[in-house]
This record gives sequence, structure tokens and C-alpha cells, in this order.
Amino acid sequence: MRFSTLVSLLRPVGPVIIGISLGFTLSLLSVNWVEETVCFLDNARSSGDDPAIALSQQDGAARRPNSIASTTGNDADSEEDFQPRVVPYKQVQQSPKKLFRAKYISTELGIRERLFAGVLTSKSTINTLGVAVNRTISHHLDTVVFFTGTRNRKVPHGMFVVTHGDERLIWNMFQTIKYVLEHHVNEYDWFYFVQDDTYTEADRIKALVGHLSMEKELYMGSPEEFIGGEMEGRYCYGGFGYLLSRALLLRLQPFLENCRNDILSARPDEWLGRCIIDYANTNCVEEHEGLQYYHHKLDKDAADPSEEESSVQFENALTVHPVAEPEQMYRLHRHFSEIELRRTYEEIAKLQEQIKNVSVVAFDGNRTSQWPVGVNPPFEPKSRFEVLRWEYFTEEQIYVCADSSPKCELQGVDKLDVADIIDVAMGELNRKYEPLLHLKKQQLINGYRRFDPTRGMEYTLDLRLEVVNQKGHSRSITKRVHLVRPLSRIEIIPMPYVTEATRIHIIIPLTLQDRSYANRFFEVFASNAFETSENAVLTLLFIYDPVEAQQVNHNDIFASVKAQITAYERKYPAVKIPWISVKTETPSQIKFMDIISKKHPVDTLFFLANVDTNVNSEFLNRCRMNSINNWQVFFPVHFQDYNPDVAYHNQQPPASVDLLRDSGHFDRQTFDEACFYNSDYMSTRSRMTADVQENEELLETLDVYDMFVKYSVLHVFRAVEPALHQRYRQRACNPRLSEEQYHRCVQSNLEGLGSRSQLAMLLFEQEQGNST
Repeated sequence: MRFSTLVSLLRPVGPVIIGISLGFTLSLLSVNWVEETVCFLDNARSSGDDPAIALSQQDGAARRPNSIASTTGNDADSEEDFQPRVVPYKQVQQSPKKLFRAKYISTELGIRERLFAGVLTSKSTINTLGVAVNRTISHHLDTVVFFTGTRNRKVPHGMFVVTHGDERLIWNMFQTIKYVLEHHVNEYDWFYFVQDDTYTEADRIKALVGHLSMEKELYMGSPEEFIGGEMEGRYCYGGFGYLLSRALLLRLQPFLENCRNDILSARPDEWLGRCIIDYANTNCVEEHEGLQYYHHKLDKDAADPSEEESSVQFENALTVHPVAEPEQMYRLHRHFSEIELRRTYEEIAKLQEQIKNVSVVAFDGNRTSQWPVGVNPPFEPKSRFEVLRWEYFTEEQIYVCADSSPKCELQGVDKLDVADIIDVAMGELNRKYEPLLHLKKQQLINGYRRFDPTRGMEYTLDLRLEVVNQKGHSRSITKRVHLVRPLSRIEIIPMPYVTEATRIHIIIPLTLQDRSYANRFFEVFASNAFETSENAVLTLLFIYDPVEAQQVNHNDIFASVKAQITAYERKYPAVKIPWISVKTETPSQIKFMDIISKKHPVDTLFFLANVDTNVNSEFLNRCRMNSINNWQVFFPVHFQDYNPDVAYHNQQPPASVDLLRDSGHFDRQTFDEACFYNSDYMSTRSRMTADVQENEELLETLDVYDMFVKYSVLHVFRAVEPALHQRYRQRACNPRLSEEQYHRCVQSNLEGLGSRSQLAMLLFEQEQGNST
């Protein structure tokens, strides 16, 4: 009943419901077809095709929305339906990566130094024991750094000190290891730490690490038990020093902060040992792969190390502890130096015996071994120009003199050299013939010496000797001996890093006599510096005497030079040529530099020259490289032309002179050119102040070269410079200079006239003319 009633109610609206449902279905189907067509039209527009053609190609090819046409299977028209779209390639613009090149080859290849030495010191001992440690090991090791909590305001000279700012021992030990990890762990293979009350035999430490593998996690020193014995393992006692490998430090690096927070200890060596054992699982060892870390405990009452009981432990000790005072440190250094020297001589003797034994079985027998054994054979000249010259001497005189005199008095280092070689000869003769005979020197009859660049200084001595036998009988004999003072071991001196980018301030003093040469100097300098934009500043120093200075307003002797300066500044707008006027009766390099130095910063690089100097970029670069701040000053030896009237007698001089033997010479008597930093000049000049107060004439009698030699601690580098060329000019020698400087000036004028052969030809022509 109910069902029939429901059907009767729905029968009128049934068609409506079916129609609406069918309409929704058809509308959904029509939307899908339209969207597909629109998408394709959009693709057609983007590819540049005609939409009508696209529609005609789509007839009967309807597919589901968001589907991809398949290129396989039964769909044969899928390839025709696919319309490829060409996307133009755009190269991605990448900024070029700057190539990093290391400063040194060793850095680029990852080559590390072998040993780093860290000395643990304090404020109270750095000026006593710290200085003693530095003097005994710094010249044997490449890097020595002193670590302290606090220090005095003045640090001892020649010491690199790192201050942590706190006197707590554990904190200082932590900061020391942290500093090494941050600054040096990538530069060294081994790290040696020692207290300042310990003597270190530096060469033995170097030899030890030279035989150890750098990849081992090694903790080496004097093993000690922990206080109380509660903790397993052993630490290295700090008094005797200890070695840490780079691999061990790198493993310890992530846990260093944990060690500082977790480990409590009263001693820094124990703290470090516990940290290494806990986090690196490495104990202190005294022996590794047959190599022993020898050390010796010094008695408190032992003032002289020679009084110590001789033992293998002491004779082979790498470190000795404790050292109470610096004098004891120096005595230990002398004692161990004597031990090493004795061992070196013993090793040399053994090697000589081995060479002799081997040479016996050689083809030529003993003739194959050179004398002395182990020294290079003598130099063999290839032409007569390479023959080495022998110098003849006696005990009072030498027959080869610096001023070309035929004979002069034997004095200075030459006299000491002759006396020393005679003493060595007598010692060797007595050692050979004693106890049967004893020889005494009566007289040096003849002496000869020459320097062989391949082996050293050779000597031949004819000695008159008194020979005394064991019975007391004596007689006089003549004995010829041959000796060689071999060249010592060549050592590469580490030099600070310098560049060629430093600006040079060129100082040219001008007097009335130099005025006529200024025009040629400006022409050469403009072509070599102004036109090439050389990083250099030219400064002229006009020198007036009192009379010339009074007339400067209406009769300036340098008016023409100042006009040339103005003309060059107009021609080269980027160039400024400053000049300074000076009034003095006695021109002096030191007086000039005192004025110049005050007007420039301390890091200024000066090139002091004269108006005859031809300055070019090649020399300026060498000036930059050879002048090192707080290390070295450079005094080049320029090439000086001979007098054209002598060198080109009855000939036309060439327009440009080449560096030939007959055209000029390197003037070693002149020290006018110099390259140095202002800070080096100021520090050297301050050391000279006390002597100047006692003798004011020093400012006039000394030049800059003499000042650096006598009062500075710098390297004074003197070398020939082919890029520094000067034309011939007769120098005006100032008689107020010191005797040595005046003699050098006169000698320079004489040597600059011409070569010996050229002067001999002039004398020969003059004699021929007089005879006719």
C-alpha cells in the first residue's frame, strides 16, 4: 500500500529527474572535450602553427585529459598527433672561479715542516731562563714559540711570545694546545713541548723525529704514574719535555673542550696526559720502534755539568732537568756541544778510513782518493783565464794587496789567518811524530795560498823546524806542508716574504756640479718610469751652500731644473715630482736622509741614488726584492763606463754602451746607491746618537753604508747589479770625508779611467811619440 502510494507520487516527476541526470552527464562530457581542444589550441599557438590545421589534425583523435600520447602499441596516429616544440638553448652565465695559487710550492703540495717547539714559560722566568732556552735552541730549530700566562711590557729581543692572559697552569696548557691546533697543526708533523727550566739538545730532538712516522698517534717522553695510582695508564712528565704527533693532536681536537670541563688536575702535564688517555686511548711511551727518548735528572748541587757522573743516559740525553739558572743552561749547552763535536770528528775519521780501504781495491789504487779524504778534488781550469792565482806571503808581509801595490804589511784578518794556519800545521806535525820527535817552529820561509771555489782555501808552507828526539838531541830541518781549510756546510738562510708591489721613493740629491746632468736624467727616467706608470715617486733634493741660499730669490741656481720639473708634470698629469731645498756647507748622505726620513712614513722604501744613475723597472724590482724590512738593506754595485777618451781612443764612441769588459767595470769603490726601509734607517740612526753627541763630525765623515755596517743588526747585502748603469764622470772627492771614504773616491776615479790594457796602449803610444 505504501509502495504503490510512493510510486504514484514519483511517476509525474520521474521523467524530470531522469532528464536532469542525463543533462548533467552530457554537460560533463562536453566540458572534457572542450578543455582538451583548448589545451591543444594553446599549444598550437605557442609553437607558431595555424589553429585551423591543428583542429583538422585532431579530428577523431580525442584522448583522455592529462594523458600522454603513446608511441608504441596499436596507436599508429600518435606520432603524427605529437607536435614537438623547439626550446632555444640559453647558456648559463657563470662567473669565472678565481684560481687560488699558494704563496709557496710547499703549501700547494701540502708539504709540512718537521718539528714545532713550544716552550712553557712564565712572567718571572721569561727574561732569564726563557732567554737562555732561546739562545741554546733557536738557531737549531726552525720554529720556537714561547707560551706564557702574562708577561712584562718589554719582550726579549728575538723571541716569539704568545700570552694567554691568565696565570692558571691548566688554563695555559689548554690555551697552548688550542693555539697550536688553530695556527700550526697543518704546518708541522711533530710538536715538542718543554718547560723553560729544561735544557734541550735540539739536534738530537730533530734527529729523533726524523726517524719517526708522522702518521702514528704517538705520545713520547718520560712516562710517569698518576698521583694516587687510581687511574690506569701513564702520562709524560713535563719536566723532561714530550713529543706529540700531528695525528694525535687531530684526534684530540674535537674533545679538547670536554677535557677542560671534565678533568680536574693540579699539574698541566697530568691534565694533558689524562685527556690523551681518555679520548685518544694513547699512553706515554719512552721507546718506540727501537728509538729511545733519553733524559737525565740533574742534581740540585751540580753547578758544572762536567761533574755529573758519566753514563749512557746522560751522554745521550735529549733533555736535562731541572736547570736552576741561565749560567747552568749555558754550561750544559757547551758540554753537549763538545760531545757532539767529538762524535762528529770520530765519524769523520771512520769515514776517511773506509774511503782509504775502498780506494785500495780501485783500478788506480790510492790515487783515486783525493786529498784530503772526503773533500772535493781541486778545480781544473779549462783555459788560461781560469787559472787560480797563488798569493805569496810571509809572517810579516803579503805580496798581493787590495790597492794593487806589489807588497804590503800583513795585518787584520790576513794576519790572523796566517797565524792560525801555522798553529794548525805545527799541531798536526807533532801529533804525527810524537812521542818519538817533538817539533818547534823557527821560521816561516815561504807561504802560498789560493782560494779554490770547489774545496776551500789551500795553503802551502815551507817551515824551518827544530826537531828534538827523545834523547834531547836536536837539529834544524825544512819541511813543506800542505793544508786545506774546507768550505763549511752551506746553509739556506730563511728570508721573509716580499713582493714586487711596494712603492719606491727615489731620492736624488743635486748640487751645483750636478745641475747640467739633470736634463739627461729626466729623459731616461721619463721613458723608464713615467711612460710605463712605474710604482715609484721621484723626489729631488736641491743642495745650496750658504752663499747660494742667500741669492735664491733673484738668482736660483736650480731654476732651470725646477722649470723642467714643471714641464714634466704638465706632460704627465698623473705624475708629481716633489722637491726639497737644503742649505749646508758640507753635503752628507746622513744629513740628507735625516730630513727625508722625517717627511715619510716608517714603512717607506727608499732608493738613494745620484743624477748619473739610469733607473729602470728591472732594477726597481730587484730593489724591492732585496730590501727586506727589519731584515736586510741592499747596496747595489753599478756598472760604470770607462772614460771614452781612453776606451775609444781615436774612435767614435757608440751611442749606447753594452756591458763588456772593455767598455766599463763594476765600481766596487762606490756606495752612493742604496735601498732600505725608513724604519730600518730610523732604528740604526738612533743607535748612532750617542756617538754623534761625542763627535758631531760623524755625520759628515760617515755615509749610509758605513752607518748600517757599524750600527745596525741587519744583513747588509752587497751585489753587482747589471741593470744599474752609469756613464763616465769624474767624481769630486770631498776632502772632509773620512780617510777611508776619500781613498775610495780617489780609487774609483782611477779605476774608472780604463782597463789596464787600454791604459798600457796609451802609455805605449806616448812613449813612441816621445822617442820620435
